Amino acid sequence: MSESVLKLQNASIFQDKNLILNEVNIDVKKGEFVYLIGKTGSGKSSLLKTLYGDLGLAHGKGEIVGFDLNAMKDKNIPFLRRKLGIVFQDFKLLNERTINNNLDFVLRATGWKDKAKIKQKIEDVLTKVSIQNKGHKFPYELSGGEQQRVAIARALLNDPELILADEPTGNLDPETSIEVMEVLQDLNKKGNTILMATHDYGLLLKYPSKTLKCENNRVFEVVQRKE
Repeated sequence: MSESVLKLQNASIFQDKNLILNEVNIDVKKGEFVYLIGKTGSGKSSLLKTLYGDLGLAHGKGEIVGFDLNAMKDKNIPFLRRKLGIVFQDFKLLNERTINNNLDFVLRATGWKDKAKIKQKIEDVLTKVSIQNKGHKFPYELSGGEQQRVAIARALLNDPELILADEPTGNLDPETSIEVMEVLQDLNKKGNTILMATHDYGLLLKYPSKTLKCENNRVFEVVQRKE
């Protein structure tokens, strides 16, 4: 039986004092690819923010990549995030730095010091997302799809136990969305565990997988019908 990398039991997700999601029960196993779907405002982002420590978990139990979300202290959040890979819709790249320097910045900020190891790691992650020849470029010189590949590469830098992808294809056209999705699918096949929030139902049809839905303040698993 695969081990859980994420488990929530009867959890309640709050934004300030507003209840967003109630009685959330989630169990994501190592190696799974899990979708998180739901309309805008249904709580997807609030749930993800709770998972990476942006929002506290006051009710219920939660554990992610070995961290207890109930006992999470501010000083421990950077350590939690080093074990997570987080991919955002809007890339969040530093435009004044080259791609290599964007990745170098993250590695140094998380304690890497050896220049040769840093250089090798950057080459490795860019190769994984098939843009190993773009490291010298600046983000604004890349297409949206290429920028999202860089964002995925950045998420891989510290060999995360779980990748949280928040609408990673939300700013991309359909063709580019497929390209980025292929990258995520390939990473999952190689063993990466991925929880991906999306409102692109076309991707679910093309790449069916375990699906959780946020609706009416609840989260439940959607059973996909087989044709």
